[in-house]
Amino acid sequence: MKILMVCLGNICRSPLAHGILDHLAKKEGLDWTIESAGTGDWHIGQSPDQRSIAVAKKYEVDISQQRAKHFDSSLFAIYDHILVMDHQNYKDVLKQASTEDEKAKVALFLVDDVVPDPYFDERLFEPVYKMIESRCQELIQAWR
Repeated sequence: MKILMVCLGNICRSPLAHGILDHLAKKEGLDWTIESAGTGDWHIGQSPDQRSIAVAKKYEVDISQQRAKHFDSSLFAIYDHILVMDHQNYKDVLKQASTEDEKAKVALFLVDDVVPDPYFDERLFEPVYKMIESRCQELIQAWR
């Protein structure tokens, strides 16, 4: 299974989701490919935000080697699931879908909610981590 996590800049939320799900999948012996990308292109090639790296490290998840990528329509052909962090990401990704099959791959990461962007409020990094980790555990159970 190939899963892509998407947020705005690919430096806070989607790198955490990428790293946490990858970590949990490996612990479970699942042969999944998990990556992340951003709908914006201004951080391409950069490491995740240092605050995301720090909160992940606190829970023994290393995301420091990730590099930001930009989402484009070619990624629909690669991934089985494209999970987005908020409604704007959802709209931006769907705009690039050209078929119903591509649209069907896109879903909010949280079923009925959004993952808040912690970029402008560092107090949110810990709760965002825990929110993402909880959802990743649910995904492991649902998709294994």
